[in-house]
Amino acid sequence: MSVLRSLRGLLLGLIVASGFLAGVPALAAAPATAQASDYQLGVGDILHIVVFQNPDLTLDARVSDSGLITFPLLGEVKVGGMTVTQAERAIEAGLKKGQFVNNPQVTIVLTQVRGNQVSVLGQFNRPGRYPLEQARTRLSDVIALAGGVVTPLGSDTVTVLATRQGKPVRFEIDLPQLFAAHDPQADILLENNDVVWVDRAPVVYIYGEVQRPGPMRLERHMTVMQALASGGGLTPRGTERGIRIHRRNPESGKTDVVQPAMDDEIRDGDVIYVRESLF
Repeated sequence: MSVLRSLRGLLLGLIVASGFLAGVPALAAAPATAQASDYQLGVGDILHIVVFQNPDLTLDARVSDSGLITFPLLGEVKVGGMTVTQAERAIEAGLKKGQFVNNPQVTIVLTQVRGNQVSVLGQFNRPGRYPLEQARTRLSDVIALAGGVVTPLGSDTVTVLATRQGKPVRFEIDLPQLFAAHDPQADILLENNDVVWVDRAPVVYIYGEVQRPGPMRLERHMTVMQALASGGGLTPRGTERGIRIHRRNPESGKTDVVQPAMDDEIRDGDVIYVRESLF
């Protein structure tokens, strides 16, 4: 009997509990959280706007040239230069002030980024236009998006053409210093319409009595001996005494012929010729 009473009590408890739960309204689903980003909205950005529990106000809008979007009930709303969160608060304030929606909850999703972009040009694996999806996008971030510098064609120097405080500026960034030395000052912050450029690497040419004649990348502080080693060294008929460098004179524009020492540094555009030994 005690067992039956226990089972009867358990069954009664389940019935009471089910009746209690049936009388409780279902919890409303929480609205989607705002997009966490400090990106500043710009011209051409496409926004998907949702007002919680107001499907008639769902909208896809493009930021106009004047930084405005057109929103139902509110008309034109200025969002250019705002973060996503600030734009959400601005729409919420308008809906609340006009008494259109009680306690409005607005969610904006940035579906296309076109407002803040930088141009990546020159010796990159994937040159093109890239969006600045965050306000604090650094040079290393954009280099990574572009697939890095083409090797061995790309230079060790990145040039950034920009406008700061209304004035054009030019930054020359040393890539080994940026990455190998991890210099935080070299990893500059990029802004809208900046241009990131990598020129071709400096090249020297070697021909004559060498194993592998042809063009080669000029490494920093490369000497004549290092250039010959990169060319596979001299052939059995070559002689160090027969080495000449043909170098363009920047002042006269003519080509000078120089007889170098083996530890002399060579320059961009130098043509190294190894003569045949006469003995």
